[in-house]
Amino acid sequence: MTRRSAIRTLMLASAGSCGSKLIGDDEPNYVIHSEVRLVLLDVSVTDVHGSTISGLAQQSFHVLENGQPQTITVFENHDVPVTVGILVDESFSMIPKRGQVLTAAGIFIKQSNPRDQMFVLNFNDVVQRGLPENELFSDDVLKLRTALYRGKPEGRTALNDALVAGLEQLEMGRRDKKTLVVISDGGDNASTHSRRQTLDRVETSLATVYTIGLFDEDDPDRDPGLLRRLAAISGGQAYFPPNVSGMIPVCERIAKDIRSRYTVGYAPRPENGKSSLRHVDVRVTAPSGARLDARTRTRYRY
Repeated sequence: MTRRSAIRTLMLASAGSCGSKLIGDDEPNYVIHSEVRLVLLDVSVTDVHGSTISGLAQQSFHVLENGQPQTITVFENHDVPVTVGILVDESFSMIPKRGQVLTAAGIFIKQSNPRDQMFVLNFNDVVQRGLPENELFSDDVLKLRTALYRGKPEGRTALNDALVAGLEQLEMGRRDKKTLVVISDGGDNASTHSRRQTLDRVETSLATVYTIGLFDEDDPDRDPGLLRRLAAISGGQAYFPPNVSGMIPVCERIAKDIRSRYTVGYAPRPENGKSSLRHVDVRVTAPSGARLDARTRTRYRY
């Protein structure tokens, strides 16, 4: 069931409960306005050996929000297209690594779902779009590879600004599932957005964030803790290859993980319009009864 059909089902249920009719019935004078909040979780499932498990049915999944069981209304267990943003650090310190980083990012693009909506943001002191100004997204591999090389390595690292800009652009995408892939060699030293503001944006988004840290041991701005936290909150994963040559297998692994993740959705309980931090726990059981490991976002802000 897609999100649109799930929302329509809820609207129809609302119509039946209040006695009003939808447009198209005999009396089209009554229009039902329904605003349904839907939490869509991106879930990666592995066994005790770390191997990806695919093909599970909805019955294997159980969702708890703040400890309370939720009714799953949306479920997908196959490769569906997503909106993906690739954020590439183009600060001065990236010059020695740039060629291999961009090659690996190009391989990620090629191995992703060909129907994905993608964009590239290059960042140093400022954040710049890699695609042409009038084009927010593309599924053209050559155009996206060109976008990767549009940046110029110089200046410092506005990582927080790039994350906020990436999350904002994701929201403009048509795909229900949203993902950011962030490649950086250091912590933030040039942003106008603070670390707290950036983490708040991640909590209010349902995007999955993958991070790749390429750190020099003597870099005073290195901040692996932020990259780990971004991934943990959002249900992605943080990678720290020992050298730049490890970028290609990492990008291949991320592309495979995105394409094998499950989509699990539910309608959360409203709270009188108040903003609240909600904690999510997804539990998955194999048909044999064995417990499987589910990786997804751990919290979101309602």
